[in-house]
Formats: sequence, C-alpha cells, structure tokens
Amino acid sequence: MLDEPCLLVELQLAESMATPDSNQIQIRRISMGLIAMMASIASLASGCSIFAPRRSAPSVTLENPLFIPQTDVEFVWNQIVDELDNYFKIRREDRVRIVENLLTEGWIETFPKAGSTLLEPWRKDSTPGFERRLATLQSIRRWARVRVIPETGGFRIEVIVFRELEDLDQPEKSYAGNELLRYDDAIDSNNGSPRIGPDSYGWIPIGRDEALEQRILENILARLTNPAS
Repeated sequence: MLDEPCLLVELQLAESMATPDSNQIQIRRISMGLIAMMASIASLASGCSIFAPRRSAPSVTLENPLFIPQTDVEFVWNQIVDELDNYFKIRREDRVRIVENLLTEGWIETFPKAGSTLLEPWRKDSTPGFERRLATLQSIRRWARVRVIPETGGFRIEVIVFRELEDLDQPEKSYAGNELLRYDDAIDSNNGSPRIGPDSYGWIPIGRDEALEQRILENILARLTNPAS
C-alpha cells in the first residue's frame, strides 16, 4: 500500500500528462488564428475576382453591320425576327419592300425589357459575366434596333442593343428623407396616400451592350448561312 506523499506525486504527474500545457494551448490558438486569417484572405480574394468587371472577349468579333450573302428577302427577315424574339418582344417593324424595282431598307424595333439577373439563368438578354451581375445589382433595361440594308448579293444587318439605367430619387428600400415634419399650417397634400417606393424620373442611357449584339449577330449568321443546322 502506497503512502500518502507517493500517491500525491503520482496524481500530480497523471494530471500534468492529461491536461495540456498552457504553452501548447497558446500555440494551438495562434495556429488556429493564422488558419482563420488565411481563409479570410482567400475568401476576399475570390470575392474580388467574382465581382470584378471582367468581360470575356469573343474569339472572333463580327463586323457590325454584318454582310449576309443571302438574297431571299422573306427568309432573311423571318430569321431575324425569330432570333430577336428570343430576347425581346417586337414593338414595330418596317419590312424590306420593292419600290420601283429597288429594295428599300427595313428596320425592327423592340420593347424595352428589364435585364435578367443571376436568379434567372433561363433568360438570354443578359450575357454571362459582368452584364448579368450588373443587372442583378442595378435596375437595367435593354432594347434593340435592327437595320436590314439591301446590297448586291445579299443584305447588311446592323444590330444595336441599348442599355438604360433607371433614374430614382433615392435607392430602393431606403426610407431616409421620405417624410419631413412640418411646423407650419400648410396642408399636407400627401396625407392619407402613403408613397410606395422611390419616385422614378425615367431612364438614363448608359451605352450599348456589344456582347449581346455579337451573340445576336452570330446566331443570325448561323441561321442564314447554315439553314440545315
């Protein structure tokens, strides 16, 4: 049977072996902090690369207007309308006609359409990458105008897609400055009719969507030069 001092020494040794040293705990905490910091830096770097305005350049840039060696007026016009219908709704059109044995210039104009967001991958009006992210974070709409210009041996097709940014008096879901308290006897004309959302002052042109123009031209070229496919 062990005496009491020996038993006390053995218990202290067992406790020191079972309980980690304070230096080991500090080293472990430092290493975990370094790992968390490296993970945060990696996530920030990937986030910056995700939201950077990168535009994937097409392999071959088609000229705009694009010449199409196709002389069938009805076939050309129907294929252009069918392709535009994949992105926009046709607003009005003036078809190519024969006037005094000459072909006149035709044009097509579409209705404006709100840009598709990252949550709408089935829609095609926003090209992947920067344009789709921009339409997700901002109120963007697009509309297109197409010219069909007769030339010798075919037609020259010009596709222009306009982008517009909604002009609001304040950011949506922002309620700062909606109502101001007045201390005079003037009658509040807005009493009883609460305002819902910010006022819209129209749309601001912000240039063309060349990526979508190239996509439409590529598809039209494939339709008119390889009708079997």
